[in-house]
Amino acid sequence: MNKLGLIAGNGRFPFLLLDAARAHGLTVVVAALKEETDPEIEARAAADPLIHLHWLSLGELSRLIEVFQREGVTRATMAGQVKHKQIFSSIRPDWRLAKLLLNLRTRNTDMLLGAIAKVLADEGIELVSSTQYLEPLLAKAGVLTARHPTEDELKDIAYGRTVARAIAGYDLGQTVVIAAQACIAVEAMEGTDATIARAGALLNSEVSGDETTLRRSLTVVKVAKPNQDMRFDVPVIGVPTIQAMQAAGATCLAIEAGRTLLFDESAIVSAANAAGITVSAD
Repeated sequence: MNKLGLIAGNGRFPFLLLDAARAHGLTVVVAALKEETDPEIEARAAADPLIHLHWLSLGELSRLIEVFQREGVTRATMAGQVKHKQIFSSIRPDWRLAKLLLNLRTRNTDMLLGAIAKVLADEGIELVSSTQYLEPLLAKAGVLTARHPTEDELKDIAYGRTVARAIAGYDLGQTVVIAAQACIAVEAMEGTDATIARAGALLNSEVSGDETTLRRSLTVVKVAKPNQDMRFDVPVIGVPTIQAMQAAGATCLAIEAGRTLLFDESAIVSAANAAGITVSAD
């Protein structure tokens, strides 16, 4: 089958996936989310007759299925963030999605997206991992930047991974921010960059004077979930993450090799080096 369905969220992820799928010779049927997808997708579709663009709202699960079935799509992928608060508070679900939401045991992201994947599968549409087209963008093991983590940063990474894996196991978030082996912020629905900003604001407001047991520099630790389903909610890092870290006073970023997508690694490394930030993948 030479068609791929693309459920496009926000950011650059859908565009990278789109380019990769077209490089594989696939016709791409894009389901663009009105609440999330960058309107630039219009120009991208207009320039390529093998990109078929359809706009729909977050709550229109039945219409999504109808579009894919009408286009002959039997394989689809998700790319791009959909804000968690949008999923659970801002949508008007159609009857199919409303029924699905009512039957969820818990309203976390994995439970919802897993249920949507099952509904799609029941309708003959297999949800596949975006990483099969973007494998070169997965982080490779090692220190990616000129500066290596200090001993204190390594201690924060070790502690942060323990905390981050625990919260990720509950599908609360994937990121924690650490200083001096103390957890400053835990990600929930606000997203990684907002978590980093909150940690910076909290540390600056709570720590004053020259004498403190907490270092002012922060270590950001981002992990995949223990049983990460690579079809959705894959950890992603981009230049905006580095910019958020610099603004918050964070000096170290730890990610998981092989399970984190780096959007424009060279730009990420360049921005990190310029800011004196170390990026380590293990």
